[in-house]
Amino acid sequence: MSTHEAWSLVCRLFAGGTPVFRGALSPAEIVACATLGPAIKPTVINRTFTLCPYCQLRSGQIFGDGQGGQICQCPDCGPIPLAASDRTAVMLDESWFRSKLRMALEIESRDGVTDLGDGVWRLGEARRDPILLARNLISLCLDPSIFDRVRVSGASICVIAPVSGEARRTRLPAGIEWLPLDERFAFYGGGISFLRPGVQPGPVESEDPWTPVHGPFSADHKWVTLASWPLGPIRCTDRQAEVFRALWSFKGVEMHRDRVMQRANQEGRKPIDPFKVKERDKGKPEHEGPLHAYRELVHSRQRDGVYWMPCAAPDLASA
Repeated sequence: MSTHEAWSLVCRLFAGGTPVFRGALSPAEIVACATLGPAIKPTVINRTFTLCPYCQLRSGQIFGDGQGGQICQCPDCGPIPLAASDRTAVMLDESWFRSKLRMALEIESRDGVTDLGDGVWRLGEARRDPILLARNLISLCLDPSIFDRVRVSGASICVIAPVSGEARRTRLPAGIEWLPLDERFAFYGGGISFLRPGVQPGPVESEDPWTPVHGPFSADHKWVTLASWPLGPIRCTDRQAEVFRALWSFKGVEMHRDRVMQRANQEGRKPIDPFKVKERDKGKPEHEGPLHAYRELVHSRQRDGVYWMPCAAPDLASA
Protein backbone atom coordinates (compact mmCIF):
# COMPACT_ATOMS: atom_id res chain seq x y z
CA MET A 1 0.00 0.00 0.00
CA SER A 2 1.70 3.20 -1.14
CA THR A 3 1.20 6.61 0.41
CA HIS A 4 0.16 7.80 -3.05
CA GLU A 5 -2.82 5.44 -3.11
CA ALA A 6 -3.77 6.46 0.44
CA TRP A 7 -3.69 10.13 -0.52
CA SER A 8 -5.75 9.47 -3.65
CA LEU A 9 -8.47 7.99 -1.43
CA VAL A 10 -8.41 11.06 0.82
CA CYS A 11 -8.82 13.34 -2.21
CA ARG A 12 -11.65 11.21 -3.59
CA LEU A 13 -13.56 11.23 -0.29
CA PHE A 14 -13.09 14.97 0.17
CA ALA A 15 -14.19 15.82 -3.38
CA GLY A 16 -17.33 13.69 -2.98
CA GLY A 17 -18.15 14.98 0.47
CA THR A 18 -20.30 11.91 1.20
CA PRO A 19 -19.68 8.45 2.71
CA VAL A 20 -18.76 5.55 0.43
CA PHE A 21 -19.77 1.91 0.94
CA ARG A 22 -16.79 -0.27 1.85
CA GLY A 23 -18.02 -2.68 -0.80
CA ALA A 24 -17.46 0.01 -3.43
CA LEU A 25 -13.80 0.41 -2.48
CA SER A 26 -11.01 -1.34 -4.34
CA PRO A 27 -8.82 -3.80 -2.39
CA ALA A 28 -6.05 -1.17 -2.30
CA GLU A 29 -8.47 1.43 -0.94
CA ILE A 30 -9.64 -0.94 1.79
CA VAL A 31 -6.02 -1.36 2.87
CA ALA A 32 -5.62 2.42 2.70
CA CYS A 33 -8.42 2.87 5.24
CA ALA A 34 -6.25 1.13 7.82
CA THR A 35 -3.14 3.04 6.71
CA LEU A 36 -4.90 6.39 7.07
CA GLY A 37 -5.88 5.72 10.68
CA PRO A 38 -7.94 8.56 12.23
CA ALA A 39 -8.37 10.26 8.84
CA ILE A 40 -11.07 7.71 7.98
CA LYS A 41 -14.07 6.95 10.16
CA PRO A 42 -16.81 4.32 9.74
CA THR A 43 -20.43 5.30 9.27
CA VAL A 44 -23.75 3.98 7.96
CA ILE A 45 -25.16 5.54 4.80
CA ASN A 46 -28.69 4.23 4.80
CA ARG A 47 -30.64 1.90 7.05
CA THR A 48 -33.13 1.02 4.30
CA PHE A 49 -30.95 0.46 1.23
CA THR A 50 -27.42 -0.88 0.74
CA LEU A 51 -25.03 -1.77 -2.05
CA CYS A 52 -25.49 -5.33 -3.25
CA PRO A 53 -22.60 -7.37 -1.77
CA TYR A 54 -22.67 -9.73 -4.76
CA CYS A 55 -22.51 -7.48 -7.81
CA GLN A 56 -21.48 -4.28 -5.99
CA LEU A 57 -23.23 -2.34 -8.74
CA ARG A 58 -26.84 -1.87 -7.69
CA SER A 59 -28.45 -0.78 -4.42
CA GLY A 60 -31.20 -2.92 -2.98
CA GLN A 61 -33.70 -2.57 -0.18
CA ILE A 62 -32.90 -4.26 3.13
CA PHE A 63 -35.33 -6.87 4.46
CA GLY A 64 -35.30 -9.31 7.34
CA ASP A 65 -34.71 -12.93 6.35
CA GLY A 66 -37.09 -14.29 9.01
CA GLN A 67 -34.21 -15.90 10.89
CA GLY A 68 -32.75 -12.86 12.63
CA GLY A 69 -30.59 -11.86 9.69
CA GLN A 70 -30.99 -9.50 6.74
CA ILE A 71 -30.99 -9.68 2.96
CA CYS A 72 -30.44 -7.13 0.19
CA GLN A 73 -33.14 -7.33 -2.48
CA CYS A 74 -30.94 -6.46 -5.46
CA PRO A 75 -32.85 -5.56 -8.67
CA ASP A 76 -30.43 -7.72 -10.70
CA CYS A 77 -29.22 -10.43 -8.32
CA GLY A 78 -32.33 -11.04 -6.25
CA PRO A 79 -32.15 -11.66 -2.48
CA ILE A 80 -28.55 -11.67 -1.26
CA PRO A 81 -27.70 -12.44 2.40
CA LEU A 82 -26.14 -9.49 4.24
CA ALA A 83 -23.25 -9.64 6.65
CA ALA A 84 -22.82 -6.83 9.17
CA SER A 85 -19.84 -5.51 7.24
CA ASP A 86 -21.87 -5.22 4.02
CA ARG A 87 -23.75 -2.21 5.36
CA THR A 88 -20.73 -0.30 6.60
CA ALA A 89 -19.39 2.75 4.88
CA VAL A 90 -16.42 5.05 5.36
CA MET A 91 -16.01 8.80 5.24
CA LEU A 92 -13.24 11.32 5.61
CA ASP A 93 -12.89 12.95 9.01
CA GLU A 94 -12.93 16.46 7.64
CA SER A 95 -12.03 18.10 10.95
CA TRP A 96 -8.83 16.02 10.91
CA PHE A 97 -8.33 16.89 7.25
CA ARG A 98 -8.63 20.65 7.71
CA SER A 99 -6.47 20.60 10.83
CA LYS A 100 -3.65 18.72 9.06
CA LEU A 101 -3.81 21.03 6.04
CA ARG A 102 -3.40 24.02 8.37
CA MET A 103 -0.35 22.36 9.93
CA ALA A 104 1.14 21.60 6.51
CA LEU A 105 0.87 25.27 5.55
CA GLU A 106 2.00 26.47 9.01
CA ILE A 107 -1.16 28.49 9.56
CA GLU A 108 -1.18 30.09 12.99
CA SER A 109 -3.39 28.30 15.52
CA ARG A 110 -5.12 31.55 16.50
CA ASP A 111 -6.77 31.65 13.07
CA GLY A 112 -9.86 29.47 13.25
CA VAL A 113 -11.46 27.66 10.30
CA THR A 114 -14.45 29.52 8.85
CA ASP A 115 -17.18 27.62 7.00
CA LEU A 116 -18.17 29.84 4.07
CA GLY A 117 -20.86 27.42 2.90
CA ASP A 118 -21.32 25.34 -0.27
CA GLY A 119 -18.20 23.27 0.33
CA VAL A 120 -15.80 26.18 0.88
CA TRP A 121 -13.76 26.91 4.02
CA ARG A 122 -11.32 29.62 4.97
CA LEU A 123 -8.43 27.82 6.67
CA GLY A 124 -6.61 30.97 7.79
CA GLU A 125 -3.61 32.87 6.48
CA ALA A 126 -0.18 31.57 5.50
CA ARG A 127 2.36 34.39 5.23
CA ARG A 128 -0.57 36.85 4.98
CA ASP A 129 -2.15 34.99 2.04
CA PRO A 130 -5.73 33.85 2.77
CA ILE A 131 -6.11 30.10 2.22
CA LEU A 132 -9.40 28.68 0.95
CA LEU A 133 -10.33 25.00 0.79
CA ALA A 134 -12.99 24.01 -1.76
CA ARG A 135 -14.48 20.73 -2.91
CA ASN A 136 -14.83 22.06 -6.44
CA LEU A 137 -12.84 24.87 -8.04
CA ILE A 138 -15.51 25.50 -10.68
CA SER A 139 -18.29 26.05 -8.17
CA LEU A 140 -16.08 28.48 -6.28
CA CYS A 141 -15.29 30.50 -9.40
CA LEU A 142 -19.01 30.75 -10.22
CA ASP A 143 -19.43 32.81 -7.07
CA PRO A 144 -16.45 35.22 -7.07
CA SER A 145 -18.00 37.21 -4.21
CA ILE A 146 -16.40 34.67 -1.87
CA PHE A 147 -12.98 35.97 -2.88
CA ASP A 148 -14.04 39.50 -1.91
CA ARG A 149 -15.06 38.25 1.54
CA VAL A 150 -11.57 36.94 2.35
CA ARG A 151 -9.33 39.24 0.31
CA VAL A 152 -6.45 40.96 2.12
CA SER A 153 -4.87 44.10 0.68
CA GLY A 154 -1.54 43.36 -1.00
CA ALA A 155 -1.88 39.56 -0.69
CA SER A 156 -2.83 36.74 -3.02
CA ILE A 157 -5.55 34.19 -2.32
CA CYS A 158 -4.62 30.50 -2.44
CA VAL A 159 -7.34 27.96 -3.18
CA ILE A 160 -6.86 24.29 -2.34
CA ALA A 161 -9.18 22.17 -4.50
CA PRO A 162 -9.12 18.67 -6.05
CA VAL A 163 -7.88 18.13 -9.57
CA SER A 164 -10.39 17.73 -12.40
CA GLY A 165 -10.43 18.28 -16.14
CA GLU A 166 -12.68 21.32 -15.74
CA ALA A 167 -10.44 22.77 -13.03
CA ARG A 168 -7.37 22.56 -15.27
CA ARG A 169 -9.19 24.52 -17.98
CA THR A 170 -10.41 27.22 -15.62
CA ARG A 171 -8.96 30.71 -15.87
CA LEU A 172 -8.75 32.14 -12.38
CA PRO A 173 -9.18 35.83 -11.57
CA ALA A 174 -6.05 37.88 -11.02
CA GLY A 175 -4.47 37.35 -7.62
CA ILE A 176 -5.89 33.83 -7.19
CA GLU A 177 -3.55 30.81 -7.04
CA TRP A 178 -4.80 27.23 -7.28
CA LEU A 179 -3.04 24.57 -5.23
CA PRO A 180 -4.19 21.21 -6.69
CA LEU A 181 -4.99 19.03 -3.69
CA ASP A 182 -3.93 15.81 -5.38
CA GLU A 183 -0.56 17.16 -6.54
CA ARG A 184 0.64 19.76 -4.05
CA PHE A 185 -0.10 17.80 -0.89
CA ALA A 186 0.54 14.24 0.25
CA PHE A 187 -0.17 11.89 3.14
CA TYR A 188 3.07 11.47 5.08
CA GLY A 189 3.70 9.93 8.49
CA GLY A 190 0.16 10.22 9.79
CA GLY A 191 -0.21 13.82 8.64
CA ILE A 192 -0.28 15.95 5.50
CA SER A 193 2.76 17.50 3.87
CA PHE A 194 2.82 20.46 1.48
CA LEU A 195 4.93 19.85 -1.64
CA ARG A 196 6.48 23.15 -2.64
CA PRO A 197 6.96 23.84 -6.36
CA GLY A 198 10.46 23.54 -7.72
CA VAL A 199 11.73 21.38 -4.85
CA GLN A 200 13.70 18.51 -6.30
CA PRO A 201 13.62 15.08 -4.67
CA GLY A 202 16.50 14.09 -2.44
CA PRO A 203 19.42 11.95 -3.58
CA VAL A 204 17.68 8.77 -2.44
CA GLU A 205 14.27 8.16 -3.96
CA SER A 206 11.86 6.51 -1.59
CA GLU A 207 8.15 6.00 -1.39
CA ASP A 208 8.36 7.28 2.20
CA PRO A 209 9.70 10.86 2.45
CA TRP A 210 10.75 10.38 6.06
CA THR A 211 13.38 7.77 5.11
CA PRO A 212 16.66 8.84 6.79
CA VAL A 213 19.19 10.11 4.26
CA HIS A 214 21.36 12.56 6.25
CA GLY A 215 21.98 10.68 9.49
CA PRO A 216 18.59 10.69 11.27
CA PHE A 217 17.19 13.28 8.82
CA SER A 218 15.20 12.82 5.63
CA ALA A 219 16.51 14.23 2.35
CA ASP A 220 14.84 17.61 3.00
CA HIS A 221 15.50 17.61 6.78
CA LYS A 222 11.75 17.83 7.45
CA TRP A 223 11.63 14.41 9.10
CA VAL A 224 13.74 13.04 11.94
CA THR A 225 13.84 9.38 12.93
CA LEU A 226 15.01 8.73 16.50
CA ALA A 227 14.93 5.53 18.55
CA SER A 228 14.23 7.67 21.63
CA TRP A 229 10.94 8.94 20.15
CA PRO A 230 8.36 6.12 20.20
CA LEU A 231 5.77 7.78 17.95
CA GLY A 232 7.57 7.29 14.64
CA PRO A 233 9.25 9.86 12.36
CA ILE A 234 9.09 13.42 13.67
CA ARG A 235 7.76 16.00 11.23
CA CYS A 236 9.38 19.47 11.33
CA THR A 237 8.11 22.78 10.07
CA ASP A 238 9.98 24.59 7.31
CA ARG A 239 11.69 26.88 9.85
CA GLN A 240 12.77 23.96 12.02
CA ALA A 241 14.05 22.05 8.99
CA GLU A 242 16.12 25.06 7.91
CA VAL A 243 17.83 25.19 11.31
CA PHE A 244 18.59 21.48 11.18
CA ARG A 245 19.84 21.83 7.60
CA ALA A 246 22.11 24.72 8.56
CA LEU A 247 23.61 22.87 11.53
CA TRP A 248 24.08 19.75 9.41
CA SER A 249 25.97 21.77 6.81
CA PHE A 250 28.64 22.69 9.38
CA LYS A 251 29.53 18.97 9.70
CA GLY A 252 29.67 18.90 13.49
CA VAL A 253 31.91 21.96 13.80
CA GLU A 254 31.06 24.44 16.57
CA MET A 255 29.54 27.58 15.09
CA HIS A 256 28.34 30.87 16.57
CA ARG A 257 24.57 31.22 16.71
CA ASP A 258 24.58 34.30 14.44
CA ARG A 259 26.23 32.28 11.67
CA VAL A 260 23.80 29.41 12.17
CA MET A 261 20.75 31.66 12.04
CA GLN A 262 22.08 33.51 9.00
CA ARG A 263 22.57 30.27 7.07
CA ALA A 264 19.11 29.11 8.16
CA ASN A 265 17.66 32.41 6.93
CA GLN A 266 16.04 32.91 10.33
CA GLU A 267 15.31 36.12 12.20
CA GLY A 268 15.34 34.59 15.70
CA ARG A 269 18.23 35.07 18.09
CA LYS A 270 18.85 31.39 18.88
CA PRO A 271 18.56 28.13 16.92
CA ILE A 272 16.09 26.80 19.49
CA ASP A 273 13.58 29.60 18.85
CA PRO A 274 11.56 27.79 16.11
CA PHE A 275 11.32 24.71 18.36
CA LYS A 276 9.85 26.34 21.44
CA VAL A 277 6.46 24.93 22.39
CA LYS A 278 3.73 27.37 23.35
CA GLU A 279 1.77 26.73 26.51
CA ARG A 280 -1.39 25.74 24.63
CA ASP A 281 0.57 23.16 22.57
CA LYS A 282 2.38 21.42 25.42
CA GLY A 283 1.85 17.68 25.41
CA LYS A 284 0.97 17.57 21.71
CA PRO A 285 3.32 15.17 19.85
CA GLU A 286 3.42 17.28 16.68
CA HIS A 287 4.95 20.14 18.71
CA GLU A 288 6.90 18.20 21.33
CA GLY A 289 8.53 15.90 18.74
CA PRO A 290 10.69 18.54 17.00
CA LEU A 291 11.77 19.96 20.39
CA HIS A 292 12.75 16.44 21.51
CA ALA A 293 14.81 16.02 18.33
CA TYR A 294 16.52 19.38 18.84
CA ARG A 295 17.44 18.60 22.44
CA GLU A 296 18.84 15.20 21.51
CA LEU A 297 20.79 16.22 18.40
CA VAL A 298 21.95 19.81 18.99
CA HIS A 299 24.68 20.64 21.51
CA SER A 300 25.58 24.13 22.69
CA ARG A 301 27.67 26.28 24.98
CA GLN A 302 25.21 29.07 25.47
CA ARG A 303 27.65 31.25 27.40
CA ASP A 304 29.84 31.37 24.29
CA GLY A 305 26.88 31.37 21.91
CA VAL A 306 28.12 28.36 19.94
CA TYR A 307 26.12 25.41 18.63
CA TRP A 308 26.97 22.18 16.83
CA MET A 309 25.41 18.88 15.77
CA PRO A 310 27.70 15.92 16.63
CA CYS A 311 25.83 13.47 14.37
CA ALA A 312 26.75 15.64 11.35
CA ALA A 313 30.47 14.98 11.79
CA PRO A 314 31.74 13.17 8.67
CA ASP A 315 32.70 9.98 10.54
CA LEU A 316 29.26 9.72 12.17
CA ALA A 317 27.20 11.00 9.26
CA SER A 318 28.52 8.24 7.02
CA ALA A 319 28.03 5.53 9.62
